[in-house]
Amino acid sequence: MLQDTQTIRYYQKLTDALVDMWNRGHRYEEMRSYMDGFIACLRMTNIVEPYIIHRLEEDAYRFLRDPSNFEMALPQPEPDYY
Repeated sequence: MLQDTQTIRYYQKLTDALVDMWNRGHRYEEMRSYMDGFIACLRMTNIVEPYIIHRLEEDAYRFLRDPSNFEMALPQPEPDYY
């Protein structure tokens, strides 16, 4: 579980980008490549400790493998009031 606020922001940016890519029709392989690049950039910049990046990577892969994160929400019909 991520606890560092900066790392949580990176995780949110990454997962938001993955959902956006899914909604635009990108395939799983493209999304995984994007995620690998994102994590590689974090490693190269040394902004976050390596063990925290490893946790972020595990959580991001878990997010990517869960199909419920990419389901479209169906709008709820409004009740008819007479």
